[in-house]
Amino acid sequence: MKKEPLFVAFSTQKGGVGKTTFTVLAASYLYYLKGYNVAVVDCDFPQYSIQKMRKRDLELIESDETYHRLAFEQFSKIGKKAYPIICASPDGAIDVANDFLDEDRNEYDVVFFDLPGTVNSQGVLDSLARMDYIFTPIISDRLVLESGLSFAVSMNELLITNPEINLKGLYLFWNMVDGREKTDLYTVYEQTINEFGLPLLKTFIPDTKRYRKELSGEGKPVFRSTMFPVNKKMVCGSNLEELLIEITRIIKL
Repeated sequence: MKKEPLFVAFSTQKGGVGKTTFTVLAASYLYYLKGYNVAVVDCDFPQYSIQKMRKRDLELIESDETYHRLAFEQFSKIGKKAYPIICASPDGAIDVANDFLDEDRNEYDVVFFDLPGTVNSQGVLDSLARMDYIFTPIISDRLVLESGLSFAVSMNELLITNPEINLKGLYLFWNMVDGREKTDLYTVYEQTINEFGLPLLKTFIPDTKRYRKELSGEGKPVFRSTMFPVNKKMVCGSNLEELLIEITRIIKL
């Protein structure tokens, strides 16, 4: 009998705060560097942004000699292909994931879901209710933060406190933190988060352009990719590894 993988989502109801980026970064880190078996369910209908990223990655690997060599070395070393990306509609995500897991001969440790932010849609809410863990990136912009907190509070009331739901926890973490901002601003925000009873990760992600660096046609070091983990030199100072270590401890991976 196959083991049950963890279902994990980086999710919030506001776009542009990093949920797709962290889905890709977490999957690539755990799969290519840590050896876990990982799958991604791309529910970003109809654009399927992660699947499109995979297509761009493959095209550049084929056309760029440096990436082609790095890919050959990487996959020869780990002895397996790139992790699978499965496209699904938000309301059918769980069924599609379970069908894939039943049919694939491999056992998986984690399945990441990239769900849209329309939590008022019943399909999205049903899918979130089937997660084991949800991680919500927040930023200090007041409107975006209020939206993120509203999402987290709603999920806490609807799902986490419901004994019939398997969701083990929802955790917030700071993204795009500007080092020049006054720390007392974050202290005020965190007091509010604490009053809502929402857990906040210790690790924060600084505001840096490297999180937007994908494969280019020039063989440059890559940060965000479905085919490679973060470049070792670029990970320093990004706090990405610290974040993912904290997350893997929480989900007991």
